[in-house]
Amino acid sequence: MSHRFSAIRAAWTGSTVLAAAAAIGFAAPAAAQDGASAEDEGQLATIIVTANRREENLQDVAVSADILDQERIGAVFSAAADITALAGTAPGLNVESSNGRVAPRFYIRGLGNTDFDLAASQPVSVLLDDVVLENVTLKSFPVFDIERVEVLRGPQGTLFGRNTPAGAVKVTSIKPSHDFSASGSLSYGSYDTISVNGAVGGSLVEDKIAVRIAAQLQHRADWIDNGFTGDDNALGGYNDFAVRGQLLFTPTERSSILAAVNYRNLDGSSTFFRANVLGRTTAQPNNTNKLNDNYDRNTVFYDAGGGNLADYEQVGLTLTGAYEFDGMTLTSITSYWTSEGSSRGDIDGGFGASFLPVMGPGFIPFPSDTQDSIDLEQFTQEVRLASTTDGPLSWQIGGFYFSSDFDVTTVGFTFPPPVTVNHTNDAWALFGQLTYQLTDTLRATGGIRYTDDQKDFVVVSGAAPQPRSVGDQQFDWDISLFADVSDDASVYAKVANSFRGPTIQGRDVAFFSAPSVAQSENITSYEAGFKSEFADRRVRLNGAVYYYTVEDPQFTAVGGAGNLVQLINANKGEGYGVELDSAFQITPRFLVTLGVAYNSTEIQDANLAVGICAQCTVTDPTRVVSGTRRAFIDGNPFPNAPEWSGDLTARYGIPVGNSGEFYIFTDWVYLGETNFLLYQSREFNAGSRFEGGLKVGYAGNDGQWEVAAFARNITDEDNVLGVVDFNNNTAFVNEPRVIGAMVSFKY
Repeated sequence: MSHRFSAIRAAWTGSTVLAAAAAIGFAAPAAAQDGASAEDEGQLATIIVTANRREENLQDVAVSADILDQERIGAVFSAAADITALAGTAPGLNVESSNGRVAPRFYIRGLGNTDFDLAASQPVSVLLDDVVLENVTLKSFPVFDIERVEVLRGPQGTLFGRNTPAGAVKVTSIKPSHDFSASGSLSYGSYDTISVNGAVGGSLVEDKIAVRIAAQLQHRADWIDNGFTGDDNALGGYNDFAVRGQLLFTPTERSSILAAVNYRNLDGSSTFFRANVLGRTTAQPNNTNKLNDNYDRNTVFYDAGGGNLADYEQVGLTLTGAYEFDGMTLTSITSYWTSEGSSRGDIDGGFGASFLPVMGPGFIPFPSDTQDSIDLEQFTQEVRLASTTDGPLSWQIGGFYFSSDFDVTTVGFTFPPPVTVNHTNDAWALFGQLTYQLTDTLRATGGIRYTDDQKDFVVVSGAAPQPRSVGDQQFDWDISLFADVSDDASVYAKVANSFRGPTIQGRDVAFFSAPSVAQSENITSYEAGFKSEFADRRVRLNGAVYYYTVEDPQFTAVGGAGNLVQLINANKGEGYGVELDSAFQITPRFLVTLGVAYNSTEIQDANLAVGICAQCTVTDPTRVVSGTRRAFIDGNPFPNAPEWSGDLTARYGIPVGNSGEFYIFTDWVYLGETNFLLYQSREFNAGSRFEGGLKVGYAGNDGQWEVAAFARNITDEDNVLGVVDFNNNTAFVNEPRVIGAMVSFKY
């Protein structure tokens, strides 16, 4: 696929865009935007969501959702973070990756997938400007020049379709406008961390053609020492560059065409696995799941991995057309994406005891140096027709087509030959939704979607063909009632059913095992919630309680005696919980938000056992199958599903003169106790984890320019994000503390 889009790549070379970003970054600011915001009047701002594929006030929608605005997004990514930095920013949301800055894994309400294969399927859908980014490598596309990020909790199967039984994360970019605008920011911090953002847009032909171009460069120098080779600052750096160009053509008052190009080039590092950093050591004989004295954030001991390199290039083309008829709007979204690249790593964190300070790993008689690469094409087409009348009935109907074709090549260890496998997926769907205002205060909404999902797998080279084909056809549906109990408070109830199609996992072919298959999983979710604003719209409290069951939940059994990655279905899964999102405009200059979620999950399958680790200690030895290295998992929580999660933000501003402001902004996330694998052991779980950020700055000329100091992971927490069951107690951890300064403007 390397020859594709050569013209686009030539047009958007790194040097050209860096020069443009530099020009944007130091342009002079201009006049302030007109109009007073709600915050200026001491009220909370209205939150807009598109959970029903149209813009609506969050307080009027029967969905549990959290929205990240531009200020929160800017803070979260100020230290050049990747998309996994969204973990914990909404209650019930977790994100992690064992593939560095690509292939993130999303979890909502405990539902997710720990599979690290590049063909992995997930029950959380990620959408960029209404286009599903289905493959795990596409889900990692950088978040920049964004209007908002919506986290929609619970099944979203009728309107969004592609694998959303847990929920969806919707990323919406800033669109072209006929008003000229320019913005830019430059930050520098610890480890030579640099983030440059710039955007410029405006009218090319008055009232007819508008354009917007945005770019981002994230950089970090190598900062991790390799204790095995003795090389200092040998690993950990990256250059992650992305650009988006959009052109809006409005030939008539009723029609519009939006063309968008997204491009990314990543030259960086895979995840850094750290051997034997969990569990007992000679100096810590009673240690269990905490990082032990083998752990040193700044050092790894790698005899393999080739520098843990990751190299990816992604291109996305989208064409969105809309035409307004009398009483309805026809929308068409056509998109084509590619993703090509590879990541390589020392999966066991180094083998052999001689170069570790205390207690070497279990028996691993070879360097576990593996590399996975992908060559992918994805095409989607959606057409929908939606009503625009003001009557009691509103509706929308549509159709959706999805097609992907990709090769995954695995180079494993030193002894098997490289193996290339091919995955294809073709799916189509028809959907519809009706909303009817039953009374002045009560409305009902119902949706339905029929999906036909087919997947095929074959070995292209390096092993026997071993073809597999799976498919399913199912209906998704949801019904909700929404009632206004007062001018400022509402309640709702919702029942929804959604499914995730069958999945094929073929990475084990590279290690002399057959591919594995998981059949469709089906979720039925029951939810009740409330929406409220009071104290003259200075306090917002939204909450929900839910209960769901999953028939045939798909899980991934990683590791065990064979060190394999096997898809499995359990008989049933169950989850229930409570979510609360709140905001308090304490004064016109002091805003606090707080979100909390409690989520309990349980695997229900009395006969299902999975492979267990060679080096760790199973929590309940009676659950180990006699004479084997397998353990029953009935009653265990879902992997990577903390019971408690929450987030807190606070912003306080002090006016300076007529147009300036000194401000302090802080944000914190919390993830409670988490079991990382299907089985339970003393080592492979985490206690509570938290991280915080701080930004202190001065904004002048009504916010048109600012200078600030910032810190991410300000308390320098060492949090385990995930583990590798590979005959030793290997883990990977969060990003280090970064302290820096930034300047920005918006015009």
